[in-house]
Parts: sequence; C-alpha cells; structure tokens
Amino acid sequence: MSRPSDTHSIEQTHPASDCDIAYVGYRQSGQAIVEKRPDQERLTPERSLALVNHSPSGFEWGYGGSGPAQLALALLLDYTGDEAFALNHYQEFKTEVVSQLNCAGSAGSWRLTGPEIDAILHEPSREPVAPSI
Repeated sequence: MSRPSDTHSIEQTHPASDCDIAYVGYRQSGQAIVEKRPDQERLTPERSLALVNHSPSGFEWGYGGSGPAQLALALLLDYTGDEAFALNHYQEFKTEVVSQLNCAGSAGSWRLTGPEIDAILHEPSREPVAPSI
C-alpha cells in the first residue's frame, strides 16, 4: 500500500498501545463477524456506513466487492480514529488486504494485528514509474 501522502500521518492517528489490537474475522451461522481484541468487542458497519454506504447488509472479505469495501473502511476508521484518513485509504486497503483475507485452516478465522496494519500503511509506494523515453 502506498505511503499515506496526507499531512496527517498514521503515527498521529492512534496511540502506541494499539499494537496490542487485533481484528479477527470468522463466520457464525453464515454471517461474517469481526471482533476487535483483546476485549472481543464486535466491529459493526454502522460508523463506516455513516461515511459511505457500500454494504448495509454487513461486512465481507476475500474478494473486491462492496462488503469488503465496507470492512476496509470500518477497519481503518476504527484503527486510526481518523475519518479523512480512512476515506482516503480504504479502497487501496480493500484491494491489498481485505480482498486477500480468508477463513481457511483449522481456526476458521483470519487475524489482522495492529503492527500488521501499521506495516501495510507504511509500505513504500508501489505506484508505477513512467517509462523514460
């Protein structure tokens, strides 16, 4: 994911204690559930829906559609607490992260930690460079 280009950097948007945060996604009775740990607080789409209404039916992951877009926005909004930052970066976060999440394996869930989110948000830009003529 490209490095945030806005002047309000990710370092300014969340406290250092957020390194203990992890988001865990799983399915319960066919419904996509996302919890914020360590408190096991359920992440809901309501706050992100107030900004952009992609998927009023809830979150999804594992592909590039409207449910993953809502989840990407909700994750960045919750993690950073910064609406402008979340709005500026959620589509790329959806493409690079949320679309790749899956519940395979014995745990039947995915896990995304605060340090992993920080690393993703701080990756150098992978924008293509115009060829020299």
